[in-house]
Amino acid sequence: MNNDSSIAQIAAILREEAARLGPGSRLPSSREIMRRHNVSPVTVSRAIGQLAAEGRVVTKPGSGAFVAQQHQVTTGQDSADLSWQTVALGDRVVDDGPVAALLASAPEGVVPLTGGYLPPGLRPDKQLGAAAARAVRRPDAWDKPPLTGLPELRRWFAAQAGGDVTAADALIVSGGQAALTHAFRALAAPGTPVLVETPTYPGALAAAKAAGLRATAVPMDRDGVRPELLAEAFAVTGARVFFCQPTLHNPTGATLPVERREQVLQVARAAGAFVIEDDFARYLTEHAPPSLASMDQHGTVVNVGSLTKILSPSMRVAAVIARGPAAHRLRASQLVESFFVARPLQETALEFVGSPAWRRHLAAVHAELRTRRDALATALAARMPEAELHLLPIGGMHLWVRLPADADEHALAEAARRNGVLVSPGRMYYPSEPPGPRIRVTHIAATHLAELHEGVRRLAEALAQVRHPPTPMTPLTDDDTARSVRA
Repeated sequence: MNNDSSIAQIAAILREEAARLGPGSRLPSSREIMRRHNVSPVTVSRAIGQLAAEGRVVTKPGSGAFVAQQHQVTTGQDSADLSWQTVALGDRVVDDGPVAALLASAPEGVVPLTGGYLPPGLRPDKQLGAAAARAVRRPDAWDKPPLTGLPELRRWFAAQAGGDVTAADALIVSGGQAALTHAFRALAAPGTPVLVETPTYPGALAAAKAAGLRATAVPMDRDGVRPELLAEAFAVTGARVFFCQPTLHNPTGATLPVERREQVLQVARAAGAFVIEDDFARYLTEHAPPSLASMDQHGTVVNVGSLTKILSPSMRVAAVIARGPAAHRLRASQLVESFFVARPLQETALEFVGSPAWRRHLAAVHAELRTRRDALATALAARMPEAELHLLPIGGMHLWVRLPADADEHALAEAARRNGVLVSPGRMYYPSEPPGPRIRVTHIAATHLAELHEGVRRLAEALAQVRHPPTPMTPLTDDDTARSVRA
């Protein structure tokens, strides 16, 4: 319900509320607005943001939104007519809805069973702060870095990719999402097809669409993408790019076995195509197989590795591994778009991964991920036995759940939100029609195990409400009462 019409409706309601309450008054809380109007947190946030941009309300973090003083309000008569922009911009719409929904913070009192970053208690904030302090004390910390990234950091990412990858093959970029955007733009021309696993990461679908590409689905099983169907898709579409997440695939959690990795590379080489390997989850398991990049001898693979998932949302440091003309094009794309990644951030990343804190952090995260994964799987089996777990992954942050055929995943997500828990409906992960109702459930965003269990309890209640809504009582008529008395 976070589409443009819903946002406009809520914004209109809040304008009337602000006019009625008067300057200085506090608007209802986001949670109250969600409850009253049956809308999502993203819809409420954007509606309030729209009013703030108009000067009608002032938001105060931790306190809420307040009606602005009268002189701050811009009336409709004074506002500019910006409708001409619709014609000028054309139909090149960037759909940020799914990504914004995944990045939205849970309102107070709502259990987040969605999200993709470590919670504050598991992030190495203190150690990152110490690394940053050491980094900025370096004499050249604020100098312009090499355009492709610090040599030491490139060397580290190359070693992580494995095989015969060298520092010369690595390009430092501002996070994994930026890396995907560069890769799609560099490797495929607008209007051409790009093959993707189905389901797949919504951010990749959005980036591909923004690059003017047409995403074509290739089916998966519990071991990842099916090579024979990948070969068929290359032949039918003529695509020259395949995007995949071979380790702890988002959302299913599948990890491609080594034998199938070799088959995927063979298929791509036969098609004369690139494979974009999004290796975002390599550090979220102790059992990651060799990367596709380490198995590649022909420049087929463009590998993306990132520190964001394992460290912090603000550690926007990633590397793109590529060879040949593709590498040159990627470097050119990075240069003309953003020059380079800020040197202090690169230096901080290098300080941290080169310290003993890195290994200690990995061990702590791996142990916590195992505990939370098992706790979530157990709770789902106990409270939602009618839902089926796709598989138990070797690590990662998510579980992919198939709902009963009669369950509406969007209705469930909304019912769950009203019940105080957030989950991700499966539809956003599919480039084409989904095979049935699914949800992605995340175990890492909850503060602790007790909150995780409470979130599953609320989700189970919401599923029961969606599948078996209460039947309204029919009032008795006088004739019914009379018949009951005679009986």
